[in-house]
Amino acid sequence: MTEQGKHVAPRVRRTASKEERQQQLIEATIDQLALRGYASTTIADVAKAAGLSRGIVNFHFESKEKLLEATLAYLSREYDDMVLGRIAEAGHRAADQLWAYADAHFDPLVCTPRKLAAWVALWGEAKNRPNYVTARSPRDIAIIQVLIRICEKLKTEGGYSIDPHAIAFGFNSLTEGSWMQVLMEDSINREEALSIARHYLSVIFPRHFQPTGPRPALSH
Repeated sequence: MTEQGKHVAPRVRRTASKEERQQQLIEATIDQLALRGYASTTIADVAKAAGLSRGIVNFHFESKEKLLEATLAYLSREYDDMVLGRIAEAGHRAADQLWAYADAHFDPLVCTPRKLAAWVALWGEAKNRPNYVTARSPRDIAIIQVLIRICEKLKTEGGYSIDPHAIAFGFNSLTEGSWMQVLMEDSINREEALSIARHYLSVIFPRHFQPTGPRPALSH
């Protein structure tokens, strides 16, 4: 399986565990959402892409809706683990944490045309599928609260005249909005989107960042 070029379904193993089989079907669903969109993706498409029967798909997920819910849950966990994990690994400095937050959004694990297209396909149905919003909202709120706290700490450290709440939401919108530009492929690529996010940080928090990275800790 590759993120570059055409996705190739893994060889089917008769002895695959329940978890492996479900993951195989979720990966095939991501492929089909990216290729066909939400409405045109069918159980038959997913089964064929995974090299399995429709009966196997129905056995594991019962319906197309259950399969799509599982796919959204998988993409959500992957995104949350990436963002919160990177922040935790960054250490106690708020500047390092915010830099890590930006990096996480454009990591090649989560920021690929294939996965971004699947996200767009699923979120395009959010108005008609309130359960999608219900499943995702607590996670989004938790992440934005972390981001607000980081911005509050940077404001205190640097003496900036900013609204941490507004800056947090603005930066979150910039990073997630850049995904759409990356998805279009002929607009900007992943590396360029990351560079833009870093430049934004250097302008908003100049005492903490330069475009190439966080500055040394401020002396008091």
